[in-house]
Amino acid sequence: MRDLLCDVALPVPLPSLFTYAVPEELKDIVREGSRVLVPFRRRSFVGVVVRKGTEPPENAQVRPISRVLDVTPALPPALLELGKWITDYYLAPPGEVYRAMLPPVTELRSRQEMHLTESGRTALAGGVTRGVSAEDLEVLHDVESEEKRSGFALLPKKVNEKAVIARLAERNFVRVQESFVGTKRRMQRVVAWKSGRAEAPSAELTSKVDRIRHILELERGPLPLPMLLRLAQVSRTVVERLLRQGLLESWEEPIDPGEDPFEAGFTPPAHELSEEQESAVGEIRQQLDEAAFRVNLLFGVTGSGKTEVYLRCVQHTLARGKTAIVLVPEIALTLWIGRLCRAWFGAQFDGVAVLHSALSDAERAREWWRVRNGEARVVVGTRSAVFAPLENLGLLIVDEEQESSYKQEEAPRYNGRDVAIVRAKQERAVVLLGSATPSLESFHHARSGKYQLLRLRARIENRPMAPVEIVDLREEFRETQSTSPLSTALRRGIAGCLETRTQALLLLNRRGYSWFVLCRSCGASVQCANCSISLTYHKQRNRLECHYCGATQPLPKKCPKCASAYLFYFGEGSEQLEERLRKEFPGARVGRLDRDTARTKRQYQQTLSAFASGALDILVGTQMLAKGHDFQRVTLVGVVSADTTLSLPDFRAAERAFQLLTQVAGRAGRGELPGRVLVQTFYPGHYAIEDAARQDYEAFFERELHFRRMMAYPPFTALANIIVRDTRLENAIRWARQLSEYFAPQDGKGAKILGPAAAPLARLKKEHRFQFLLKSPKRSVLTKLLAGAMALCEAKEIPRTAVLVDMDPLSLL
Repeated sequence: MRDLLCDVALPVPLPSLFTYAVPEELKDIVREGSRVLVPFRRRSFVGVVVRKGTEPPENAQVRPISRVLDVTPALPPALLELGKWITDYYLAPPGEVYRAMLPPVTELRSRQEMHLTESGRTALAGGVTRGVSAEDLEVLHDVESEEKRSGFALLPKKVNEKAVIARLAERNFVRVQESFVGTKRRMQRVVAWKSGRAEAPSAELTSKVDRIRHILELERGPLPLPMLLRLAQVSRTVVERLLRQGLLESWEEPIDPGEDPFEAGFTPPAHELSEEQESAVGEIRQQLDEAAFRVNLLFGVTGSGKTEVYLRCVQHTLARGKTAIVLVPEIALTLWIGRLCRAWFGAQFDGVAVLHSALSDAERAREWWRVRNGEARVVVGTRSAVFAPLENLGLLIVDEEQESSYKQEEAPRYNGRDVAIVRAKQERAVVLLGSATPSLESFHHARSGKYQLLRLRARIENRPMAPVEIVDLREEFRETQSTSPLSTALRRGIAGCLETRTQALLLLNRRGYSWFVLCRSCGASVQCANCSISLTYHKQRNRLECHYCGATQPLPKKCPKCASAYLFYFGEGSEQLEERLRKEFPGARVGRLDRDTARTKRQYQQTLSAFASGALDILVGTQMLAKGHDFQRVTLVGVVSADTTLSLPDFRAAERAFQLLTQVAGRAGRGELPGRVLVQTFYPGHYAIEDAARQDYEAFFERELHFRRMMAYPPFTALANIIVRDTRLENAIRWARQLSEYFAPQDGKGAKILGPAAAPLARLKKEHRFQFLLKSPKRSVLTKLLAGAMALCEAKEIPRTAVLVDMDPLSLL
């Protein structure tokens, strides 16, 4: 009898799966999607079973699986299928793809608990006899008795008993879930409307009962008691009376990890929907009813209430018994969106999970298993949350869909937005992309009919957009002969805010104190030893830092090249701007928000909370401030240098500059107070700055689309970027030449191939880099070319890690 074999994806940068034998005692436990411990070379790895029943490899000894970690597979079939697509499309190692989907392997104490399902209770009562053996009934009786005694039964350690449990779990007689121990979970009382016959309410309670029933049965579902009291505007006595009458029922359930908005008295802001919002929600509701795959682009100006639309759509999704994922571009925004979702859906359908990389491994593992066990049906997170193991997915929301942070810059190099669309297509779900400044590709798809375009043209309560003024720094220098980062107009605006006790927000998208250190004698700048880039001066830490590899060095007293003592600190960063503001406005309360001051979730939240509560008058920051935040007392937004993004050697530079300026301008005038925006620039005539000042996205879209069409860039072509790299320059040159010999005959045959050439960052993290750029109107042509290139690398023994393939790159640096 031939041994059962399976293919396992291991977390190694290799393009293949690895075949292992399944021992006889594990045959009933191993399933596709299960995590297994396997020997690999001289080590052991945790991998994922991708296929069972595979053919044995030729002339190779197949080693057995050591252990199975899951009775219920960690990855559901939908995620296995999605992982195969990512592997093929992005040419990513399968093991690294599936590792991105799995929870962290931590030392967190956990146990695998078993619970009897309704089907299991029916089988015990004799309602199901077909295929149920005496051994099965014995195990079901043991689970039932243990569950009655302690609330759960532990998974047995013996392999033969595990096989019985796996069979029962497959038939849905028992539910096996990972449960974390060692911390006591806080509980909350949840109230629900009790359907069925009950005592009729008294006359004086009729109106209150109607309100409670509408909220609990029609609008929101089960709610924590404090939230129900606020929404229904009733006393605790009324609820207790209705519980005794049998109209309501209540139970205790654990509070979700993280911030508890109910205890803090947090009430989510809710507005009457405008006609445009109602139309957008109605369109999504209809698509959810049809249960068909659709992609929608919610194109709304800043402050138009896109978040309110998201929440209503999630509410309708949950009401239909389905689950939802909400993706946001920044970890910081998960705090706000997660808080809103917890307030809306914290008790309804078992709550909300938050997933992002700023959580500790233990927190991420706990949240991931809550999702896998069905304890949470709404997931909020950054790009990796697209892999949340939700079942019965109904809605995927991608907020600020144009953001480059959705693109993973390390293997696997996937785009979270595009993966969300593919996952929705595979699971017949609805996608809602939202932005005030959509990517050119998404808006082009919406204009061509591939996506459904939903518009929000006006702000909430028809508040006016803040007027934008362009400050020409060339004229400013002629008049003042000053190189200060603060123009005369910006100084006056800040002084006005301090007089009226309103707030100012200043954007400077460069962190640190000075951009680089320059020698006045020889003209050389102090370079990073590992990268072909200048080091940035950080005054507070009193050192130079590389923002690419993280290398640091102390401040030199002399030029490293000519030994001159005449060193000049060039350019202003956010740290220097904060210092200058403190000097020029000594009575002002100034804060700064960038990666240097907000290295943890708590630091970020403290700064934002201080600004939102009015404890700060002026907040300086990088692009972390530009999107998603709703500060009611900000009347002035100043963009200190609008040109930094425009100078990058990238075809998306104008698009990024327009998006950043439009987004940060949208932070002004969001409350009842009118706002004003000042944009300082040396290029006031650039179309990206002119259109951003008018906040006219469609005018910018038409102009930029014209250039993209002429130069054959997306959305008219597909791109693939290939980087050949090595610490030894001769190796990188040789391998790039070998790839060039393969690509040269293919140039012009359905694809345009540029390169090899030195990459814009020719040396990065001690590695020399050469670049190919492939263009084609058809992605299938690129996929075929890249597959051939990878086959060539294997034949020529070029290391897989030396060739980086980036399909649909968002940056060409």
